[in-house]
Amino acid sequence: MKVLLLGVGLQGKAALYDMVQNKEFNEIIVADYDIKSLGQYLKNKNYKNVTSYFFDVNSQENINELFNLEPDIVIDLLPVHFIDKIASTAVKFGVNLVNTCYASNFIKGLNKEVERKEMTILPEFGFDPGIDLVILGEARKNLDKIEVIHSYGSGIPELSARDNPLNYKFTWTFEGVLRSYFRAGKLIKEGKIQEIKENEMFDPKNIHSVEIEGVGDLEAFPNGDALKYLELIGINNGSKEYNTLQSVARFTMRWPGHSEFWKKLVDLHLLDDEPIEINGMEINRRKFLAKIIEPHIQLQPNERDLAILLIELIGYRNGEKRRVTYQMVDKRDLETGFTAMNRTVGYTASIGAHLLANKIVVKKGVLSPVMDIPFEIFNNELAKRGIIITKKEEKM
Repeated sequence: MKVLLLGVGLQGKAALYDMVQNKEFNEIIVADYDIKSLGQYLKNKNYKNVTSYFFDVNSQENINELFNLEPDIVIDLLPVHFIDKIASTAVKFGVNLVNTCYASNFIKGLNKEVERKEMTILPEFGFDPGIDLVILGEARKNLDKIEVIHSYGSGIPELSARDNPLNYKFTWTFEGVLRSYFRAGKLIKEGKIQEIKENEMFDPKNIHSVEIEGVGDLEAFPNGDALKYLELIGINNGSKEYNTLQSVARFTMRWPGHSEFWKKLVDLHLLDDEPIEINGMEINRRKFLAKIIEPHIQLQPNERDLAILLIELIGYRNGEKRRVTYQMVDKRDLETGFTAMNRTVGYTASIGAHLLANKIVVKKGVLSPVMDIPFEIFNNELAKRGIIITKKEEKM
């Protein structure tokens, strides 16, 4: 089986490592813009059956050249703004595709053409989105009526590495973190839609504490539009299932004190969208902050991060009210060096390619991790890699 990996950054290196361990991928093509660093990396790793190519995603001709190598599956780990370009090329060449980003409207619109070509696009197959959506699909199956859907996600340093004023170290782009800290949100509370303005995310009224087994108490704040999340799991506004919902929300978790710090910066307008002018130059506030802070909140080689998911559903089965919770806590592997975020994104993408390569998932079209991925098989694959999901269920 020949697989093409586009983008060999931190997540891409984890996906590559996982594929190299898998004998079914007897030919792996990796492509990245920084071909010199990639070549040195591959030389140091002494990976077998891996070939590297220069890749400029801004060149459609270059993209076509890679697809002309006739891969069976493509894993796209490029930045999100390239997903439509890669997806359209995959459809043109009739090649199965896995990525880790939310499916755009453009990709959803490709469904009929993808089905006609008898191929598969598996989007949203990383950490979040990805593992969380597969869990949600499984949890939902076991309840006849749902009243509460709460989804928590987090990427934080372990307790011993929490040694700066933010109580935080980043494992993806810090500028991306700052963008997520200033955006409007929606949730359902007491059966009614509640809107949260961009500058209200860190208000004390929107913060609550949550205990994560094996980690401790974390604080949680709203994470974007939870109503869009409902659409991903097939619950549409006005449906019978929608009308039973009393509380639906997505949350980000951090160590205590994080929200209080960022509320002050939000109130000082340091995360506003509008640029400021200094000496005739326009300065993006978030880029400015990221440039200053990022060097001082790096995860050190001997420190571990935590990737955490907590999915909670409350509802009824056979007339009995039940709470069902799924929890995942992954840690950096100090032996390989891969962070928990690298593992949960990169390994999951590799598992997606595995599921397609082995025809475990045979459905054609643009798939949904909620509806189309068999939880037990997926969970077993994660467990093989030391990523453990636990489940608890209790009557209420």
